[in-house]
This record gives sequence, structure tokens and C-alpha cells, in this order.
Amino acid sequence: MVKNFHNKPFDDSTKLKLEIFGKCFREWFPVFIHNKYARRIYVFDFFAGRGMDSEGTFGSPLILLEEAKGEARKYCTNASKKVTFLFNESNKKKNSELRKNVLYYITDCQKRNQCEKCIYDYEIKCSDFKKAFNVEETQEILCNKDFGKFILLDQYGFKEIDSDIFLKLVKSPKTDFIFFISSSFIKRFQKHEHTKKYIDTEQLNFDESQPKECHRIVAQYFKSLIPKSQEYHLHHFTIQKENKGNYYGLIFGTNHTLGMEKFLKVCWKIDRLSGESNCNIDNDFEENTLFYNESSSHKKEKIEKEIETEILNGNITDNVTGFKITIQKGCEPSLFTQIVKRLEEGSKVVRSCDVNNSSANVHRVKKYTIKVCINEKEQDRMD
Repeated sequence: MVKNFHNKPFDDSTKLKLEIFGKCFREWFPVFIHNKYARRIYVFDFFAGRGMDSEGTFGSPLILLEEAKGEARKYCTNASKKVTFLFNESNKKKNSELRKNVLYYITDCQKRNQCEKCIYDYEIKCSDFKKAFNVEETQEILCNKDFGKFILLDQYGFKEIDSDIFLKLVKSPKTDFIFFISSSFIKRFQKHEHTKKYIDTEQLNFDESQPKECHRIVAQYFKSLIPKSQEYHLHHFTIQKENKGNYYGLIFGTNHTLGMEKFLKVCWKIDRLSGESNCNIDNDFEENTLFYNESSSHKKEKIEKEIETEILNGNITDNVTGFKITIQKGCEPSLFTQIVKRLEEGSKVVRSCDVNNSSANVHRVKKYTIKVCINEKEQDRMD
């Protein structure tokens, strides 16, 4: 394995970012391996780097290859479709080290498992990102409805993922993506012409008193770019660097509810209060403090009230709509089930006879209707 190719180990925030990348792909890969409508799978890592740090900690390319094997190699030994990994690193020195590390990883895996050949294909490119992304071959893959695509964009800063790139990703079928962005730098240099070339900072309303929310605001900007006619799901995760004044983050996008359910599952396991940060973004009471209560976070309380109001006002009349709204608000769909059960126990709503308490796999759950009790409506009129 190549040694001393990275001048320092990954810091804690980078390790967290890589952990989320890995867990996100771990949730994504088996879905598409078993998806009969995805004939082939492509995994893109457009900013692949060297492959590991100075201590041998895996970077994104090796994490993706490792996760694609599965526990006890259950995926790579049973894969029934072609899987191709496309790694790109524009820096020539890093690219050379990446090639050596990927080759070593695959060769070592073959040796340890006595395989003649790795079942997965891979290609390593050394190209400018925009060129690698916009080349005809890549665009044909992205537009193909028969291919499942996972796209990782660990850019340096914020300039690479502009509105044009973002909308191409959003419009690509069977495509989930996750990208890193330096939100603090956008906030700090929002009036600079260089920043305005890539981000319409006029649409960003940063609150100087709420520095932790800068990535939320950047994520909301990208959400506003999604065509109103398109059902699409976007969620974000804020990462506070060791320098507490800097906030970076991840943005995940998918056109399928299952993709967002999977990503929310990862986020809420890491952040049990808000599902979106490593820095107690809503200033809830920390674990092991006197008033800590995991089941009563500021974010959950706010969203519970919003959804409850929508139900009682007759704007949410079935579980599928409710699940989708809950997901769009950045909470796992099980929260909606909890709200409906509580309202039903309080005799405020009734559900149709075809009751299904499931709150996972929203695209498959049996639909039931929700009706506000007459007495509840009359009480609203009196109020």
C-alpha cells in the first residue's frame, strides 16, 4: 500500500463526513442490486482524492468498494448485474496514488478471498470535474432510465456544484447523489463576485445570530431550485469543524421516497435530536444533562405541531401524503404515525377501516384515510 501520500490524518469532521458517505451508500447499494428495474449500476466519485490518509484510514473510493462487497461478501459473490465504479481525481499526483491504492485494495481482496477477478469494474480518470461530468458518456449514463446511479461529489469549497450541475442531477432518473459544500465560506464571502458566479447569494438570508444554521440556509437555496412540478426529496447534514466558527455540510438528493427514508435513517442515528448536525443545531439539552429528553427535541416538537395542525385543518387526509410531508420536513416517517395515533387516542381523528400502521417503505404502504371527528371541527368553529 502506498505510504506517506497524505501529509496528515483525516480530522474528526472529515471522518464523520466519510462515515455518512459510507452509511448512505450501504443503505443505497442493496436496494439497487435487488432492483429488477435497474439493469446496471454506476457509482461515481468525482473528487476521489488519494484513497486514504497517512494512517491508512480509507477515503471515499475505498469505502465505496468495501461497502459494495457487503458483509461476508454477500453482494459481490451474488451480484447478478454489472456494477461499474468511476473514480475521478484531477490532481495528477493524487491520481497516481489513487490508482496504486485502488489496485492494491482489489488485488489484496482477490488474494485473501481466492478470486481470479473482481466482479466489479472500475475506471480512474484524471479530469477537470465539469469536463468529466458533462462529457457525453457520463450524460448518457445519467439519462438512462435502466441504470441505477449513485453520485458522490466531495468538492473542495462550493464552486463546482452550481445550479446547472444540480438541476442535471435532479432530473436524472434512478439517481441519488450526495455532495459536500463549504457553507461557512458562502456566508463569509456572500457579497464577493467570485461567490455570486456560482451561488445566487441574493436568495440567502443568513442570520448572524444563528451561525449554526448557515448550512440549513444553503440547503434551502438548493431546494428552491427544484422545479415546482417535480416531486423530489432533499435533506442536509451540518458538520461543525474543529474550528467552531466553520460549518460545512452535506446535501443528499433523490427522486424516490425510499432513498430519502434511507438517508434520514442514517442522519437520525447520528443526531438523535434533529437528524441533521453534529453540533446540537437547535440548542436542545445535551445527553447526560438534567433536562435532556431524546423524545422531545425542539425540531420534532415544531414539526409535530405543524403536521397536527395540517391534519386537523383537513389538509392531510391520508397516510401517504402525511408520510411524504414528514419526510420533506426532514423527519423519519414514523413520526407521522405517532402523531396520528395520538390524535386518534384523543378522539380527534378516525382512520378508515383499512388501517396500516407501517411507517417505512412509503411507496409500498397500504393507503388509509384520515378524517377529523365532527366534534373536533365544531370545537374549531367555537374557538
